[in-house]
Amino acid sequence: MNYKQVYKSWLDDPAIDEETKAELRKIDGDEKEIEDRFYRTLEFGTGGLRGVLGAGTNRMNVYTVRSATQGLANYILKSDAYKPGMGVAIAHDCRRMSPEFSTEAALVLNANGIKTYTFESLRPTPLLSFAVRHLGCVSGIVVTASHNPPEYNGYKAYWSDGGQCVYPRDEDIIAEVAKVTDFGMVKTMSKPDAISKGLFNVAPPEVDDEFIKNVTAQCLNPEIIPQSDLKIVFTPLHGAGNISTQRALREVGFKNVFVVPEQEMPDENFPTVAYPNPEDKAAFELALKLAAEKDADIIIATDPDCDRVGMAVKTGKDGRNGEDYRMISGNQAGVLLAEYIVTQKKAQGKLPANGIIVSTIVSTGMTRAICEANGLAYTETLTGFKYIGEKITEFEAAKSYDYVFGFEESYGYLAGKHARDKDAVVSSLMICEAAAFYRAQGLSLIDVLNAAYKKYGFFHESTVSITLKGKDGQGNIARIMAALRATPPKSLDGAKITEIRDYKNRTVQDVASGAIKPAELPVSDVLHYTAEGGTWACVRPSGTEPKIKLYFGAKLPADATDADMDAKLAAMNKEFQGIVDGVLK
Repeated sequence: MNYKQVYKSWLDDPAIDEETKAELRKIDGDEKEIEDRFYRTLEFGTGGLRGVLGAGTNRMNVYTVRSATQGLANYILKSDAYKPGMGVAIAHDCRRMSPEFSTEAALVLNANGIKTYTFESLRPTPLLSFAVRHLGCVSGIVVTASHNPPEYNGYKAYWSDGGQCVYPRDEDIIAEVAKVTDFGMVKTMSKPDAISKGLFNVAPPEVDDEFIKNVTAQCLNPEIIPQSDLKIVFTPLHGAGNISTQRALREVGFKNVFVVPEQEMPDENFPTVAYPNPEDKAAFELALKLAAEKDADIIIATDPDCDRVGMAVKTGKDGRNGEDYRMISGNQAGVLLAEYIVTQKKAQGKLPANGIIVSTIVSTGMTRAICEANGLAYTETLTGFKYIGEKITEFEAAKSYDYVFGFEESYGYLAGKHARDKDAVVSSLMICEAAAFYRAQGLSLIDVLNAAYKKYGFFHESTVSITLKGKDGQGNIARIMAALRATPPKSLDGAKITEIRDYKNRTVQDVASGAIKPAELPVSDVLHYTAEGGTWACVRPSGTEPKIKLYFGAKLPADATDADMDAKLAAMNKEFQGIVDGVLK
């Protein structure tokens, strides 16, 4: 059926409620809006669902959530991992319809005879990852759209190891979801019936307690915290991180924690920020104001589902460009955490002989240098923390490496093995502990970062996102990737490209010889270019937003300036923007 026929079928379907039909009748005659809502079925991809809220096949609503959950239920019931009595843990964030979607997902699972554990209120995504393992669940679900704008919501599926579903399980679940072609195929039941049959359960309070216990156990120098006068400004950006993050900081002994009052309480509309993303400096506006009032040393901001964290550090008037607080990038925060964890564990004799750090192909090359200098192994994954979580499980099963730390450039970090996803609660705690530890030595985190550049090399990176919305945007993204494959760039700001990795075709090409070997990582629509001198670039469509993302990285001599690095990264971006503009003309 074409989009017009699908639109009409929803209006005629007795399974669709009248409120939804009323919403659809309001767009009658608006061909562009009807097409956007019905030109495709919102794809249940490798990361689950994510889309704009509203009625239609290309929207997040109770019907798409129920259909996805029925597919997941069908997969669970066929799985050898499932044993009768095992449950599914379900958490949600602060977004519009998140509590309702959480309940709807539970009732579909319950109607299929699968027990569920929901939470009475919103919870951080990493707590769900922890809960899956703690409660012995076969699977987990988080209803969230992470840091997307307010009109979005989403749905992520987890497996029994506490990690997001990865290949081939993700593909098998997708196949089961695709088989649910009619709402009549979806089972559901009333909440009272599900409760009476012992299928619908609320997760016990011990889950929160044990999660915090595991988070605070990651501290490496806990004795310095109660004596520290470190001043912290924290904002959960209206999201799920407020209670857990404050509790973790309080329980280890931080006394001077100031929460941005306008952003402390959950709010689905995110009224104080245009974009609730701790990667965006604009999201720090109120936190910066409070930090100036309190003379804070550090600012911490967690995203709506509390799996990402951004930070800013006090510089004083002598800071770069005369700023009082400097934003720390995702890569810089990852380097600071890696340096603190590795050097402190090494000093305490706790660094495992078979230790390993895991990062991604679009994150800083400085991590490899830290590992080489400290006798640690290092490995890379595709973009997406689920691949880092997968590695932790692989290491444990094979008894090969001992996971020390993992991070991705998009502000996601995990210290410890209590979760299998990025955790902004433990990351916030460890960032603050590191700041307190170095402060006791008369050093700021910026001092430590600058010392790391001198020690390991001056690495720097940038990311550029190009938003291309709707059906046309999806087509343009595909055209850009096709153009880059057809005519690959030959250099990056004058540095000759030596290797091209095409993860969609799973090839690694040596440019000089033309020799091709298989890529080791899974299939993904990603192009990665390595050039002489440690310069690199990467291009990929976003898996969660209507964007194509450009990543650039370089290493310059230790005596290079920030301006030198900024100019180099800008030149690479200009080259790729020229390619993109040529396609979009």
